[in-house]
Amino acid sequence: MTPKELLYLEDALGHEQYFQSQCKETAAQLQDGTLKSYVEQLAEKHQQIFNRFYGLL
Repeated sequence: MTPKELLYLEDALGHEQYFQSQCKETAAQLQDGTLKSYVEQLAEKHQQIFNRFYGLL
């Protein structure tokens, strides 16, 4: 893997961590059960994407 590709993966991992943390924070503040569940699913999806990117290393 080239240095540029590694930098891209680092950047992507950081974005996915950020998106996941934002989803978790938002879900904790929501009172509507349906919406809260959806945002929690988004957080899980970002964790899965993070894991896929991490698996490329």
